[in-house]
Amino acid sequence: MLAQVLKEAVTAGAAQLTYYFNNPELKTAYKAGGVNDLVTEADHAADKAIIEVIRSYYPDHFILSEETGNVATDSEYKWIIDPIDGTINFAQGIPLCCVSIGLEKNGEMIMGAVYAPILNEFFFAEKGKGARLNDSPIHVSSRKDVLHACLVTGFPYTYINDANGPLECFERFIRRGIPVRRLGSAAIDLCWVAAGRFDGFYEHKLNAWDSAAGWLMVEEAGGKVTNMEGETYNPYKPRIVATNGIIHDELLQWLQGNVPA
Repeated sequence: MLAQVLKEAVTAGAAQLTYYFNNPELKTAYKAGGVNDLVTEADHAADKAIIEVIRSYYPDHFILSEETGNVATDSEYKWIIDPIDGTINFAQGIPLCCVSIGLEKNGEMIMGAVYAPILNEFFFAEKGKGARLNDSPIHVSSRKDVLHACLVTGFPYTYINDANGPLECFERFIRRGIPVRRLGSAAIDLCWVAAGRFDGFYEHKLNAWDSAAGWLMVEEAGGKVTNMEGETYNPYKPRIVATNGIIHDELLQWLQGNVPA
């Protein structure tokens, strides 16, 4: 039942994304977090549609959404919602945008769905049951070293001026000729690691709704996810590294500044 509701909810959000996509009259506004931190009427419409589905089945479940915030209850279940991940892409008519929903039970991520309707890609994962793209099983890549990897990252709207920050790490890779992409949607980044399109993903500043579903997707596809120190990943803390598992320890060394000669 939970899986059915998750799929129905993410589909309801995706219907709003599709309806508003490439609409020249789309209304947008800026959040306080940064000069290009957008929110659109489509984000709000998708958020409303998703929550209505969840509430119709589970009115007492905890909800955490990027747009609504915390709707706290004492339920053991928590739905973590990004109604549109990749909002700038969406507002610009770039199809790299999606709906992302993760489901926790007693603090453990048990299910996730990411739907990019313009790309016709529906990712779904359930704890212990693997990850799927459009109902076909997916698996991480078999790349064996960072130097020959294809990586993906993102940059926060407000930059953190500490050692090994986003720009410093990015420069470290590109100076060695390692391809690093920047798609503008962390949920898609993670799903594409899960699908073997990328060998690794790292980002310095994410929120729980950015990574909740994609994190599970990578692990269920055979990959590994930690923080930048190699510790157990916590979606409520900002830093993440997700890989095929094979290059994980080496990528951590690169991110920590220990670049091989």
